[in-house]
Amino acid sequence: MTTTDNLSRTGPASKKETAGKTTIADSVVATIAGIATREVDAVHAMGGGGARAVGAVRDKVARSEDPTRGVKVEVGEKQAALDLDIVVQYGAPIDEAATEIRSDVTKAVERMTGLEVVEININVRDVRLPDDDTDEEDESRVQ
Repeated sequence: MTTTDNLSRTGPASKKETAGKTTIADSVVATIAGIATREVDAVHAMGGGGARAVGAVRDKVARSEDPTRGVKVEVGEKQAALDLDIVVQYGAPIDEAATEIRSDVTKAVERMTGLEVVEININVRDVRLPDDDTDEEDESRVQ
């Protein structure tokens, strides 16, 4: 969890603006990063094999997707570092996808939290083949 002060970026704020503090939970940064990562076209899913399988069951039961799956964050007072586990679509240039993910996640986290993103490690865990319906089959088996 991180705490930021309320100083204006252009100069000192009034006394009313400086009263109190803002605390940003690690889970907030993870949610922002997870959503931004999933918005990249080359990303099929997030998380390792086991995390995806367990997550598919949880998603089916809860009827919603966990945006933090496949995201680990370390948040300091002013900086954040992230680890992202992804599955890419077959044929997608992985280096370009990684560059786009880093750019989009950095922009989203920095804009929404004011934290400086100092590192984003991307672990490509799998490639989704065009005829691979494994995820859909696993989800349909859950009752």
